[in-house]
Amino acid sequence: MNGYRSLVSALRTPAALGYLLLVGALAAWVAVDTLFISHADAGFAGMWLFFATAPTSLLFLVVPSQFALIGVPIGAVVQAALLGAAYQGLTRTRPVTAG
Repeated sequence: MNGYRSLVSALRTPAALGYLLLVGALAAWVAVDTLFISHADAGFAGMWLFFATAPTSLLFLVVPSQFALIGVPIGAVVQAALLGAAYQGLTRTRPVTAG
């Protein structure tokens, strides 16, 4: 249970929330580009989601193609948790010792 609480705590930091917001905006852009814009050739907008959530999401490119897209949300959560943990570590106040 403590691991779950620390994960949620890391995901609630401004760094993690900002990253997830950027990934969500990128996903919206990819959805609009895929659904509403016609291309003469194949568009590579979807690859930006993998790049934004790399390196975790790139590991899922080796699985069969119908499961490759699950790497994007997993990669986003993993990267956001790592960013949040780093943010917490950098902003944690340390007690001042007299000496």
